[in-house]
Amino acid sequence: MNALRVLVADDHEIVRKGLRALLEEQPGWKVIAEATDGKEAVKMVNELKPDVTVMDIAMPSLNGLEAARQILKNDAQARILILTMHESDPLIQEVLSAGARGYLLKSDAGRDLVTAVDALHRNKTYFSSRVAQMVLDGYLDTKSPPKDGRTNPGRLTPRQREIIQLLAEGKSSKEAAVALGLSVKTAETHRANIMRRLNCHSVTELVRYAVRNHIVEP
Repeated sequence: MNALRVLVADDHEIVRKGLRALLEEQPGWKVIAEATDGKEAVKMVNELKPDVTVMDIAMPSLNGLEAARQILKNDAQARILILTMHESDPLIQEVLSAGARGYLLKSDAGRDLVTAVDALHRNKTYFSSRVAQMVLDGYLDTKSPPKDGRTNPGRLTPRQREIIQLLAEGKSSKEAAVALGLSVKTAETHRANIMRRLNCHSVTELVRYAVRNHIVEP
């Protein structure tokens, strides 16, 4: 296999170390950096330009899906493999619409990680078998409303999705403002707009929305 540089993003150290070990068993492959959350991943990818980024969805501060959107906005050619425990239809839609080139279940990583990363490195795509079949069947119609009653998080701006994640993680408006480099007034305005747009009347309802749409983990 050709030499390549990989960045691994996951908030669990034992997972990162396991992924690194699997990847660096391949001749010429090197994990050039490890990120512990989405914000760190965005910064590292922009600075280091890895050949492939392997990224978990469920990370604090900024989840992997939002991180992928930001990375691909800066570099549409970035090769991102999403690694997740989930195989839900709405989440798959979000991953595909974000522009990620691969979707691999963590349960399959031991067997398929190297194959998936190699595929992305060769400018191909890689999806777990069920996802691939769904794509082939034309099942994923992004124009259709979700079948399980979820609200499409694509209705929100990237900044609003960042704020939802921070609020759902228990941050106050002031803490969210500091984390995002905003004024408290701006953060509170975003919060009010989000609540109104999603028809949420409490932070509890906002947390439920974030969990249903995989913005945060329950």
